[in-house]
Amino acid sequence: MADPAPRSLRTFRRILWALVAVVAIGATAFYLMRPVNTAVGVNGGRFALQSTTGGNFTDASLKGVPSLVFFGYTFCPDVCPTTLAEMTAIRDQLGVGPDKLRIIFATVDPERDTIDAMTSYLAGYGEGIVGLTGTPAEVTAAEAAFGVFAERRENETEPEFYFMDHTATVFLLNADGQFEGTIAYGEGHDTAVGKVKRLIGA
Repeated sequence: MADPAPRSLRTFRRILWALVAVVAIGATAFYLMRPVNTAVGVNGGRFALQSTTGGNFTDASLKGVPSLVFFGYTFCPDVCPTTLAEMTAIRDQLGVGPDKLRIIFATVDPERDTIDAMTSYLAGYGEGIVGLTGTPAEVTAAEAAFGVFAERRENETEPEFYFMDHTATVFLLNADGQFEGTIAYGEGHDTAVGKVKRLIGA
């Protein structure tokens, strides 16, 4: 039986399917050719922040030691202290120090998180945690480098005690500063430990 569709419609269909095939081939090629590890800073962006250990900390500083990187703020009521406690617990459980596994806490609240404020805050979680802060523009650049979301949420009753909504993910970077994976907030402890063990080759 002849195709009841007009010749122009049949031609249009052929062109449409050809375009679909081209797009599919292109998407497959992009997937196969993508780098296995993303560049330094997950998204590859440049940044420079002040470190609680002294001096500047840049995207190049991520190289040398495997790192657990978390973005948060010192006024965070629950997510940040829980995450910092979990990261230090994992490092203690694996029996490694900062020379084998760095814990990096970068602020999303530069207005309140000065170097002194972060140094004092992180002291409550033991030694060897690197705190990072900077100007609002510098912090924004670091957030962009890691693809981190952060947004101020006002407190109507006490404006000075505003909150920061932010990405609650720990980024795992290898010794080359390359992205190896994440630990989600609330992820099972044993699963998280397994990821970190693979990261440091334990």
